[in-house]
Amino acid sequence: MASLTASLLPPLLLQDTKTLFRTCRKPLVSYTGARRNCAVIVKATVDSSESSTLLSIVKSVRNVWDKSDEDKVGLIGLGFAAIVALRTSTDVISAVDKLPIIPVVLEIIGILFSTWFVYRYLLLKPNREELYQIINKTISEIFGQ
Repeated sequence: MASLTASLLPPLLLQDTKTLFRTCRKPLVSYTGARRNCAVIVKATVDSSESSTLLSIVKSVRNVWDKSDEDKVGLIGLGFAAIVALRTSTDVISAVDKLPIIPVVLEIIGILFSTWFVYRYLLLKPNREELYQIINKTISEIFGQ
């Protein structure tokens, strides 16, 4: 249960709390002191649409798991390898970031490459059309069209 305390001016206070909080057992709004503070207790609930979406995702994962009888060990190994690779790459990046000169050099290389790319492909219209053709050619090679 989360609580929210807000300081409101008198015209902004809730006028009709009976219609807004009809189903509450105890009053949710309390006024204290001369500053007219308003304290509201908020309960978070999950909509049925969100829970049905989560259930459908869980059901689809279970269906895929049930259909792959002989490859369960391979799927577990692949998931474990992905987690190890993610952790290793994070450690390598943090180790390189701690070195004194390498992050600055890599940042300068990134700025120079970005400047070259903008000058080469994005500055003039014929160059943008060339980039568009290169992207379309690469996509067609990937999908085998």
